[in-house]
Amino acid sequence: MEGLKVSDADMEVYLHPSKSKKVSQAILRELSSLLFKFNEIFEGVLLAYDVNILDKNGKILFGIHPYFGVKLKAKLLLFSPKPNMLVEGKVVRLTQASIHVIVLGFSSAIITDQDIREEFNYTTKYGEEVFASRSHKRHVIKVGTMIRFLVKSFDEEILHISGSLKPAHTGSIRWLDKKSKNVCLADSSTTKRREVEGKSEMQDNETVGAAVSSVSNDHQIKKSKKRRFAEDH
Repeated sequence: MEGLKVSDADMEVYLHPSKSKKVSQAILRELSSLLFKFNEIFEGVLLAYDVNILDKNGKILFGIHPYFGVKLKAKLLLFSPKPNMLVEGKVVRLTQASIHVIVLGFSSAIITDQDIREEFNYTTKYGEEVFASRSHKRHVIKVGTMIRFLVKSFDEEILHISGSLKPAHTGSIRWLDKKSKNVCLADSSTTKRREVEGKSEMQDNETVGAAVSSVSNDHQIKKSKKRRFAEDH
């Protein structure tokens, strides 16, 4: 899925002197408070981190509150969706005019009817609301379906995505992956058939060549015999 990235960061965390005996725990607590929030410095939503504390003996910062800074290196997993990126999420609600999605378990997304391609028709099947494709009867979107959609915009403050199902390569992930697999199998089958046909053609050419060569040799032998017969007489 696009929008996810791993970033290496050099950081300095400021702790109260009362935390000096439990520096590691204090640092992890500080970083945990940043999870699932958009951070302008990181340019993304922090999803996970792996920390390496360089020096637990921080430098005291004199001021109104004598905090001390601890330097560390961190590997951060960030979610930063941009327009035209493809992201994936689970459908949690359907209406005639919209599809509501949860991405990565925390970010909400909505795809309104104007951003759903005309191929999909809103209907009810067996008492369940669905968006069903008119072109491919097995391509159905309903509550619980994992879908792949295009990002139109991302509200960093409330972590809300406005999405689109206009492109042909968006929709139910299961159906899209199956379609892609079938296309690959078809291409592979076509390639193999062409290889077989090519080998068959080569064999036919070799057979014809051998036949021509055989006829030519027979002709040469007959000419040689005629020449020797004329010389003898």
